[in-house]
Amino acid sequence: MLNQLTLYLWRMQLSVVILNYNVRYFLELCVLSVQDALKGVDAEIIIVDNNSSDDSCEMLKNHFPHIKLIKNTENVGFPKGNNIGVAVAKGEYVCILNPDTVVAEDTFKKALAFAKEQKELGIVGVKLVDGCGSFLPESKRGVPTPFVAFTKMAGLYKIFPNSNLFGKYYAQHLQQDQSGEVEILVGAFMLLKRKLYQDLQGFDENCFMYSDDIDLSYRATLLGKTNFYYAGTTVIHFKGESTLKDGVYMQRFQDAMQFFYKKHFKVSVLFSLFMKVGIFLFALKKKLEGKQKNKREVATWHLYSNNEDVAKSLSKFEHKKVVFHDLKTEKMVISYSVINDASAQIVIDTHAVQFKECIAFVESVKNKGLTFRILPKSTNFLIGSDNSKERGEIIKISR
Repeated sequence: MLNQLTLYLWRMQLSVVILNYNVRYFLELCVLSVQDALKGVDAEIIIVDNNSSDDSCEMLKNHFPHIKLIKNTENVGFPKGNNIGVAVAKGEYVCILNPDTVVAEDTFKKALAFAKEQKELGIVGVKLVDGCGSFLPESKRGVPTPFVAFTKMAGLYKIFPNSNLFGKYYAQHLQQDQSGEVEILVGAFMLLKRKLYQDLQGFDENCFMYSDDIDLSYRATLLGKTNFYYAGTTVIHFKGESTLKDGVYMQRFQDAMQFFYKKHFKVSVLFSLFMKVGIFLFALKKKLEGKQKNKREVATWHLYSNNEDVAKSLSKFEHKKVVFHDLKTEKMVISYSVINDASAQIVIDTHAVQFKECIAFVESVKNKGLTFRILPKSTNFLIGSDNSKERGEIIKISR
């Protein structure tokens, strides 16, 4: 009887479920940040691998042998992959997290505290920024009804940014630093009670990817739950690392949006045609964005670290000048000389800098034309992304 009471009183707080597909280096960075963020939290990390062809699973076994790893024998898609992970989760709450994210040390503590304050809690999302600190507007959205979808595709939300009528797609009734109720959240970070996930029967496996987060968010509201955008913590989402913007992407994106509309809305034949054309053009735009390569030549790395040996390692790269900013004696402040140097790139060593400080650092100098690379602790690579429209970069270094 006592053992049963103990089991009842003890409940794991959180299960973080990460679905991986061929993003080995981003996954390692993500897990390093998640581990730090779960210190002091009764939690577990569950990684589901969708049959990656890189060495993601080998890396996990070598560097994180204590983490629960589920290896799928095929790519089963985003919904089913996450459902597989949640099925073995033990936490009272689950967090669906993309592998191309970096969380702060207090992200989960803050998000959990916020979630526990809400009544009829649905799903909680957080503030997402790209690799250069720019806010990602999909962090908070409204239900893409036919009219709302039209305002998005016609660009009316940009023309009338302060309009309640045209600003629903990106939930523009809230500022990016303002927490509040929203309808739709993005699958890169979704925190909710595991029981609610089960009541919703998880992500709809009839959709391979892309509209699954919209569908889950919307179904939570149909159950009378309230979804929230929480601006009290910021997470980097490098975005698009698991997805090539090719013909398969375009077809899956079209299928996903058509799936959502057929499932939840009755629309006219004319609007269906309009949506089909609009979805095609939107997918084509994403494909072209994915092919854009506007990388500038980097001649100088400004390294923020407390270890001069790291600077010596970086200096071995040809045609790269390394300026060492010793954090033992120097505050982490970027001078105007760095900002005005078009060939400069900032490298942040997470041996010396917390992930929270790293995120705040990147966010504080957004729109300054700077690019950043993170040197994850105990690794031999730099990683980062110059914008949210193209895949990131991994640079292997020698130690």
